[in-house]
Amino acid sequence: MIVGSPESIKSQPKLPRVLTREDFDSDEEFARYQSSEAGEWVSTQNREEQRQGWEESALQTIHENRLPIRKNGRRRFHLLLIKPSHYDDAGYVIQWLRSSLPSNSLAAVYGIARDAAARKVLGEDIEIRIRTLDETNSRVDVKRLARAVRRDGGKALVGLVGVQSNQYPRALDLGRRFRAAALPVVIGGFHVSGCLAMLEAMPVELREALDLGISLFAGELEGRLDDLLRDAARGQLRPVYDFLSDLPDLRGTPAPYLPPDRVRLTMGKRASFDAGRGCPYLCSFCTIINVQGRKSRHRTADDVERLVRTGAQDGITNFFITDDNFARNRNWEAIFDRLIALRASGMELRLVTQVDTQSHRIPGFIEKAGKAGVTRTFIGMESINPDALKGARKGQNKITDYRALLQAWHRAGVLTYAGYILGFPNDTPQSIRRDIEIIKRELPVDILEFFVLTPLPGSQDHQRLVEQGVPLDPDLNNYDTQHVTMDHPRMSKAEWEGIYREAWDLYYTEAHVATVLRRARAWGYDPENMMAKLFAFHAPVVHEGMHPLEGGLIRRKVRRDRRPGFPIENPLVFYPKLAWEHLNKFTGAFRMHRRYRRILARVLADPDPEAYTDIAMAPVGQSGEDRLALFTATDSAQEFVNKQRAFAAKRVKTGA
Repeated sequence: MIVGSPESIKSQPKLPRVLTREDFDSDEEFARYQSSEAGEWVSTQNREEQRQGWEESALQTIHENRLPIRKNGRRRFHLLLIKPSHYDDAGYVIQWLRSSLPSNSLAAVYGIARDAAARKVLGEDIEIRIRTLDETNSRVDVKRLARAVRRDGGKALVGLVGVQSNQYPRALDLGRRFRAAALPVVIGGFHVSGCLAMLEAMPVELREALDLGISLFAGELEGRLDDLLRDAARGQLRPVYDFLSDLPDLRGTPAPYLPPDRVRLTMGKRASFDAGRGCPYLCSFCTIINVQGRKSRHRTADDVERLVRTGAQDGITNFFITDDNFARNRNWEAIFDRLIALRASGMELRLVTQVDTQSHRIPGFIEKAGKAGVTRTFIGMESINPDALKGARKGQNKITDYRALLQAWHRAGVLTYAGYILGFPNDTPQSIRRDIEIIKRELPVDILEFFVLTPLPGSQDHQRLVEQGVPLDPDLNNYDTQHVTMDHPRMSKAEWEGIYREAWDLYYTEAHVATVLRRARAWGYDPENMMAKLFAFHAPVVHEGMHPLEGGLIRRKVRRDRRPGFPIENPLVFYPKLAWEHLNKFTGAFRMHRRYRRILARVLADPDPEAYTDIAMAPVGQSGEDRLALFTATDSAQEFVNKQRAFAAKRVKTGA
């Protein structure tokens, strides 16, 4: 074909233009676009820059030819929903045969997309084909996915879903490759939303995405996917979709859902759902409150029952309720009552929740949680140092409540996880070692998991440090709460990293594993199950070098799936090295598991397990409690306890 001939001119796509009223179906839709941040962005840009920036997208999405008609008389539009993983320190994508946790962001978006497809939002003659991939347990083969789209005419949208800060570099690399394959891409999740919510200037990594023709989505997708799909089908994606100031009502919206074949790629065949969003507290390191808001928005009990029954039909009755703080879900009681009724009807439900340290003060909350099928709960303890908690604006955490809280959950038969942050301003390696020993001796927590204090984009901590010009690690891949990303006033980077690794071994000693198992037998939890949980949280750190929440069953590495900038290893080097790694890891994990089994055997040999007790299990208020190191080890602890006692005495005196 001669360039410039009528045939070549006809085959060239039209370049996109700044949108006008003619591009929309109604005056209301056009007015909504003009008033959005995306509309303002478009209207203030130079038209030639707009045309150049989106030319690559036009080559894919604005062709004159229509989608091919399939045998069923319908055309096909592909919606690829991908939850990116992130890179390990060697540059390989972190991926498992079975991952540890389901992605609720992926489930939420799939549920919304499935509803849109059923309603045929692109027209009666267009089939929306949805494919979901969680990269922590599935490889994302960009070339293969692009070929499948081209076979069906090339109409598609690639959604990179729920992207956290540490996953953003991987998401951008995937987005770059999909754009090179001429597919439109949109990135959503906490990094995009957090940055747009908290930073005055758009950070360079978001601008890089825009320069690639990748759209950014901030906020929540309920009620917005229809327009997003129509924009993609027309080849007119906006650069930025910003709905942060318009949080949706969750009642009656499509529920989170993943197909059973996707759920089975997680350990324990566990699905997830958010019964609500938002948290009333002000923790400075948290991104949730600045993205999902501080007001409780919740699903109805009917919504939850419906999604649980749908899961049961798929053979899935194990759920992670992902509310950042389910205790502050205003509809918790109605939801628990409905789940209790489902269990009474014969459904075997197992639930995992996340709650705050004041959850035991809510009348009936813990008791109903146990009856509803909650077997494990995560508690954000964060620290036993009152000064650290105050500095993090976590005033709801009171060290005088910790023992009562943990004992209350045990009485309901629920295993407790507690998160503990290392790196608050007054922390040192010595103080962290001291505090871990206090926790082991005086608090009846079961699983303790450690995190490096990290200024996550979207948090108040990050916003403050950026405004002050404090140097931060420029590599977002390290913002996984396992790497040090800023300076510390009392620890070097090496000391901080070292005590983080050491903390796991300090807590999961053979002696303390035996103690936790004895406590479990005493309060009625299966010690075999408890041993498995303890092993599952210790082994990944030791043998995989990563946090257990990022772990899984059998690490997978694809030779060519390596971060740009790292060399692609020769097969003769890569595969023998990989085999040796697997051998060393499995051998070490096997030996550790045998040690855990021997500990369990010794504990099970105790003829009178219910007679076991220790300081942590002693009833709250027992004589001598005021001498606990939890309350006396630091000046701030003593001061806090004295204030609490004075406040309690005043309430008694005034009859409050």
